[in-house]
Amino acid sequence: MAAGLQLFGQPASTDVARVLTCLFEKNLEFELIRIDNFKKEHKLPEFVKLRDPTGQVTFKHGDKTIVDSRAICRYLCTEFPEDGNRTIYGTGSLERASIEQWLQAEAQSFDAPSSDLVFHLAFAPQLNMSPDEARIVENEKKLQQMLTVYDEILAKNKFLAGDEFTLADLSHLPNSHYIVSSPRGKKLFTSKKHVARWYDAISSRQSWIQVVKMRSENPGSFE
Repeated sequence: MAAGLQLFGQPASTDVARVLTCLFEKNLEFELIRIDNFKKEHKLPEFVKLRDPTGQVTFKHGDKTIVDSRAICRYLCTEFPEDGNRTIYGTGSLERASIEQWLQAEAQSFDAPSSDLVFHLAFAPQLNMSPDEARIVENEKKLQQMLTVYDEILAKNKFLAGDEFTLADLSHLPNSHYIVSSPRGKKLFTSKKHVARWYDAISSRQSWIQVVKMRSENPGSFE
């Protein structure tokens, strides 16, 4: 039984949202300690001791502290294998290897262009900043190339690592959600049949719906 799980940050943060989704998938009890970066609450002494370089997400379990959102998700799945969704990190070495390949692809190739699009398409307008059209076009091309590969895989599989929803899919949710929230970004996903079907499936999971609800109830910081 999970005990003493603490998550520091705001649901609006993509990193925090990734961890929240995993916590809900694993049906684990936890305490969310909201830190609003806009109000500089992340400079409180206790949080300074725990924060990652970006101040986006920090996780504590007893005397363990982890600051990378993907590492936190891996930790939750390995530390609590029998709780909640038992197949989210694979049930064998081959399945886990496939999931890890996709986690690496998301972190190394999907995250950078999608994060840039999140800022320029979703956050910049809300912050009264002018989006950088050149950067948007550049990152649209990069993301389109990635999604073309995804579409080919998803033509054969229901999800990225096979026919079960896993961390491979979960890790893509936060950035994808913000991109799809803009008409321009949404076309990147809807223009590809299998990617569109996949995104509809993963974004309709109850775990993600809970995260979106938390964001709407208390948006917090966009950082």
